[in-house]
Amino acid sequence: MTPYSSLYFFVIMGVLLLPVAVLGLRGKRNNYYNMAVTVVLLVLIFSDDFQHLYAFIGYLVWQILLFQVYFRYRKVKNQAFIFTIFMLLALLPLLLDKILPFFHSNSLIGFLGISYITFKSLQMIMDTRDGTIKELSIKDQIAFLVFFPTISSGPIDRYKRFTKDCKNVPPKEEYKELLHDGIHQVFIGLLYKFIIGHLIFTHVISTPYIQYKHLRTDFIYMYAYSLYLFFDFAGYSAFAIGISKIMGVKTPENFNLPFISRNIKDFWNRWHMTLSFWFRDYVYMRFVMWMTKKKWIKNRYTISYLGFTLLFLLMGIWHGLELHYIVYGLYHAFLIISFDLFERKNKKYRFWKKNKFTHAMAVIITFNAVCFGLLIFSGRLFI
Repeated sequence: MTPYSSLYFFVIMGVLLLPVAVLGLRGKRNNYYNMAVTVVLLVLIFSDDFQHLYAFIGYLVWQILLFQVYFRYRKVKNQAFIFTIFMLLALLPLLLDKILPFFHSNSLIGFLGISYITFKSLQMIMDTRDGTIKELSIKDQIAFLVFFPTISSGPIDRYKRFTKDCKNVPPKEEYKELLHDGIHQVFIGLLYKFIIGHLIFTHVISTPYIQYKHLRTDFIYMYAYSLYLFFDFAGYSAFAIGISKIMGVKTPENFNLPFISRNIKDFWNRWHMTLSFWFRDYVYMRFVMWMTKKKWIKNRYTISYLGFTLLFLLMGIWHGLELHYIVYGLYHAFLIISFDLFERKNKKYRFWKKNKFTHAMAVIITFNAVCFGLLIFSGRLFI
């Protein structure tokens, strides 16, 4: 069962979370009960196909063993080599899950949420190597990896922030605010996903007229699909964030009015923020620092542009190996590199002055560029 997809799921989740809210309003928390709730809901999520449940359990054991072994032996002489091996081993299940279907082979290791748990696992290994994580129990690792509100599609939390919330029980007054905000987020999710998103999908995207491929219908589909994708995913994220707050965990926001972005960099600071920040911190920044250290390329702008290309190419491939996902990633790399070149020229020649008119124009241009990217992402242009 897909999380947050049916009234049945919400009713069971609401009943299970009622004791959590009662304890929270008394300034208390029972982590054992919270873990029991997670187990029950995970079984419910995977109840449609127990093969996925077995794959999930096997994957979890794999990642726990990997991290615990790496945590103990990370300081051996050839640390960089050991780090690379463990990163590849942590990434291996996701790679197989993405690659095998491309060759028309069934993946027996895939399950709902494998990508987001893999991001968490890779993050923990990298943070351990950097010294950010100095100690970690198996219990804390499991709690972070299987936190049910965000398991299928994020938002992607950070271990230190998540663990701090889990270990610090909020006082009564603070929990009242969390509970209020959490319930509010759930209702926002209902509005976004089940009302606005549903109306766009039912009355625009799935209509026979839009199914007919033509320049005019492609144009309408581009905007309808972009809005639908936002409201559907932002609605899901609102559910995840809201339920997290009810459990006393302040899961970070995932969307911040992305369609009013004034440029493509601003867009990626507003759209699926936890994913874009994850790739920025754990792919782009590390690639740039590595290339700068190696001094293979001296021009810092060239290094930065290679980093952007790698970042967005990986983001595209992460969605799948189909051509439209790869083109989508390269398209956004082109946009962000082009904007950086434009910004640098503008600082020198001042041909794009900041005022209300240019701000409005920038928002319109960015919105249309983003919508065209999402049209590429949809695969409609490649049919």
